[in-house]
Amino acid sequence: MSEDLSIRVRSELYKRKMKHKELAEILGVSGPYLSDILNGKRTGPKAQEHVRHIKKVLCL
Repeated sequence: MSEDLSIRVRSELYKRKMKHKELAEILGVSGPYLSDILNGKRTGPKAQEHVRHIKKVLCL
């Protein structure tokens, strides 16, 4: 995930007063896995699917 998108996701979570854990639950993944995606540690096809879902959920 690009750093820009990571910042936008974190900003959007802040605006919505939404916790990282809540987004992870919506996506059906663990908090640490979501963190890895946001920090660019997971970049495979499955992670890219989650990135698309994150964008859809947060309207990015």
